[in-house]
Amino acid sequence: MASILDEYENSLSRSTVLQPGCPSVGIPHSGYVNAQLEKEVPIFTKQRIDFTPTERITSLIISSNQLCMSLGKDTLLRIDLGKANEPNHVELGRKDDAKVHKLFLDHTGSHLLIALSSTEVLYVNRNGQKVRPLARWKGQLVESVGWNKALGTESSTGPILVGTAQGQIFEAELSASEGGLFGPAPDLYFRPLYVLNEEGGPAPVCSLEAERGPDGRSFVIATTRQRLFQFIGRATEGAEAQGFSGLFAAYTDHPPPFREFPSNLGYSELAFYTPKLRSAPRAFAWMMGDGVLYGALDCGRPDSLLSEERVWEYPEGVGPGASPPLAIVLTQFHFLLLLADRVEAVCTLTGQVVLRDHFLEKFGPLKHMVKDSSTGQLWAYTERAVFRYHVQREARDVWRTYLDMNRFDLAKEYCQERPDCLDTVLSREADFCFRQRRYLESARCYALTQSYFEEIALKFLEARQEEALVEFLQRKLASLKPAERTQATLLTTWLTELYLSRLGALQGDPEALTLYRETKDCFRAFLSSPRHKEWLFASRASIHELLASHGDTEHMVYFAVIMQDYERVVAYHCQHEAYEEALAVLARHRDPQLFYKFSPILIRHIPRQLVDAWMELGSRLDARQLIPALVNYSQGGEVQQVSQAIRYMEFCVNVLGETEQAIHNYLLSLYARGRPDSLLAYLEQAGASPHRVHYDLKYALRLCAEHGHHRACVHVYKVLELYEEAVDLALQVDVDLAKQCAELPEEDEELRKKLWLKIARHVVQEEEDVQTAMACLASCPLLKIEDVLPFFPDFVTIDHFKEAICSSLKAYNHHIQELQREMEEATASAQRIRRDLQELRGRYGTVEPQDKCATCDFPLLNRPFYLFLCGHMFHADCLLQAVRPGLPAYKQARLEELQRKLGAAPPPAKGSARAKETEGGAATGGPSREQLKADLDELVAAECVYCGELMIRSIDRPFIDPQRYKEEQLSWL
Repeated sequence: MASILDEYENSLSRSTVLQPGCPSVGIPHSGYVNAQLEKEVPIFTKQRIDFTPTERITSLIISSNQLCMSLGKDTLLRIDLGKANEPNHVELGRKDDAKVHKLFLDHTGSHLLIALSSTEVLYVNRNGQKVRPLARWKGQLVESVGWNKALGTESSTGPILVGTAQGQIFEAELSASEGGLFGPAPDLYFRPLYVLNEEGGPAPVCSLEAERGPDGRSFVIATTRQRLFQFIGRATEGAEAQGFSGLFAAYTDHPPPFREFPSNLGYSELAFYTPKLRSAPRAFAWMMGDGVLYGALDCGRPDSLLSEERVWEYPEGVGPGASPPLAIVLTQFHFLLLLADRVEAVCTLTGQVVLRDHFLEKFGPLKHMVKDSSTGQLWAYTERAVFRYHVQREARDVWRTYLDMNRFDLAKEYCQERPDCLDTVLSREADFCFRQRRYLESARCYALTQSYFEEIALKFLEARQEEALVEFLQRKLASLKPAERTQATLLTTWLTELYLSRLGALQGDPEALTLYRETKDCFRAFLSSPRHKEWLFASRASIHELLASHGDTEHMVYFAVIMQDYERVVAYHCQHEAYEEALAVLARHRDPQLFYKFSPILIRHIPRQLVDAWMELGSRLDARQLIPALVNYSQGGEVQQVSQAIRYMEFCVNVLGETEQAIHNYLLSLYARGRPDSLLAYLEQAGASPHRVHYDLKYALRLCAEHGHHRACVHVYKVLELYEEAVDLALQVDVDLAKQCAELPEEDEELRKKLWLKIARHVVQEEEDVQTAMACLASCPLLKIEDVLPFFPDFVTIDHFKEAICSSLKAYNHHIQELQREMEEATASAQRIRRDLQELRGRYGTVEPQDKCATCDFPLLNRPFYLFLCGHMFHADCLLQAVRPGLPAYKQARLEELQRKLGAAPPPAKGSARAKETEGGAATGGPSREQLKADLDELVAAECVYCGELMIRSIDRPFIDPQRYKEEQLSWL
């Protein structure tokens, strides 16, 4: 046998014919250039399979890419189209003359039923080679099978329906398990459910389809030669285990709904169209005597699944009396009728024949036609040949059909990816709506087309449909690209003019009040639309001009708010003296720049409210930029004007903590002019440190002097540390204040004494009050009676000073005694020091030969060394190295200098005469060697390096030098 399906032969017996009902060239439209560069591929393309059967083909079925055909009376050929080179032959093993009546294959391609003319049924599983008879099915000539797509699997069919030639519907279930010789039979059960009748009694069940809707309802459609029955029901609790029994039991007392037609072919066939394998079917086509009943399947309808039913009559030359159709298959938009010598495809939308494909006589008459729902491919066969139809882009021209039917929504749905066709549909829809006087819908469609803008606009103007024109312009505006600024400006301006003209015509007409409000709302919606915001913003200048020309101040303000042009809004309110409304706009949008600009105007009319708004904004405002407004406002000098300025400045200083000098200076000027009682309190609160006050001291001094606030001047003098000037000015105000100023220079006793002498001179010479002068003398311990005596006149008696003189003498006497006691203590201390020195000269330490240096652990006597009273011993050079890192920088420099001088000094000469000469020379030329060594010892050996202060200061020093840390770390690795 030749290799099956290993290659395809493109040998169309006759060319596929496309009828005028399905054109393949688009209609050109304005804005598009539509040229067909390649030949359009037909929707239905026939291919003959390169296969020559060894015996005649009696039946063929396909599902899920699994092809099964019976050859002769005893051979079954199975082909997995995914592995076309591996066909599988199964011998049925029949010895009688029984022929294959029909083949049935489930949706998974796993379960194959072989109905024989001898009323027997055989079962073959996809994964097995064994042909197993179904004993329970014997005696029934099976005409149709309704597979369970919800519960069927590769190992089990689940509950299925079986229709017979006697009109009976059985429920059965098959299992693929093989239990050996005495194992369970594949047919688990086989029980009758219902009998379909026609007028003459039971009629063969020609077709059976069982489906489950998305809402959980189950439905079964069964057909006889003249009737189509519907069984509809919802599965109850536990009904899945009972299969379809509950569904059919509901129709025991009354027959199910059915459709009946008078003509009779002697058979009928039902075909479903399912978009996807596991989805619910969308449409049906029932081939019967009167034609093809076509319609949609609506699982949501309670009474009937069938909707939009329509009977398409058979094409000319097809029918019961002429050439009867043998089979039907249904695609998305066509049903294909199989006749003995040809295949005809009919469009389900128009009923036109779009394909009439004749077959050569050498292949014999056509037997049947089936469809593989998983791939959408159609298969037809004769006794000696197999053909396959490919369906390609079936919906390519459906949009045109829907367009001719004025079903524009569906037409647009099927040409979304073809802009030229979509434009054609939209133009036709717009024209249709315009003719039907549905102008708004027409405008929406026109806005989506490539039609000339001017033509459409004139069309609506001529029809006096301004509302539709506005809709058209708005949608055109929304579709503009960012670069089309000129068009956007034109459209926004035109729309604004249309709205304003309409509002002007309706305003004042009481009968059109409702229409006026609606138009006003539409205009505001247009101005505030987010889609148009960009274009409105770009055209805001021209729109403002239009609003002004129409005198529509209300919408001018409204538009300015939308465009966030609050400056224009505030200016408008100020021009109309609506200052509180202007302030409300400022407070609502909190823009500091607008406050700076309009505060000089608003503060003249609503000062308190404006200051409240300033304070509410707090630190968001820069108080320095508000000072000009306050200065202009407070120049009048009225109490209210100054008080509002002071209130805001105090808020800035006390609440916001402002430190700007200009703010503090201005507050000082306000205090000096309008609230002098608060001036000194402010100055005292600011503090007495010249580096911490935030006002200008010289400006404050000049300001206080100009307005005669002497106490404030005294305070400023104190802050400037000009104590003499402070005392001089304070003596003009209050002596006690002068005394307070005199006590301020605590570290300068001479200055304090001088200040107190000023006070005493003033009291004696100006006030001539001896008692007060004596009180000043008592207040300042730095003054003596002899300091103030020259200030008194000659005629003053000594009685006034008797007590003061006696006190002074007593003080002198006490001071002399203190000096004597201190001298005695100093003498005793000197004697103790001399004794200690004598004792120190006699102290010594013993060094043993085995003693070692505390640093290097080498014998001590090998080199010059130091011995400390604590017992630690160091070589001179070791001690120098240990002490050097802990010395300050200046001492390290001194140490290096001493070492350098000591190295340059001549060694001591032998002999007393030479030594004396050396000493004399050193005395005349610089420090001697002994002096240098003494200085070096004072730096290095003043204290033990281990027991002294140097060790205490090094407690926070790391054990490893940070500069050598990395090197030390690497040495440990």
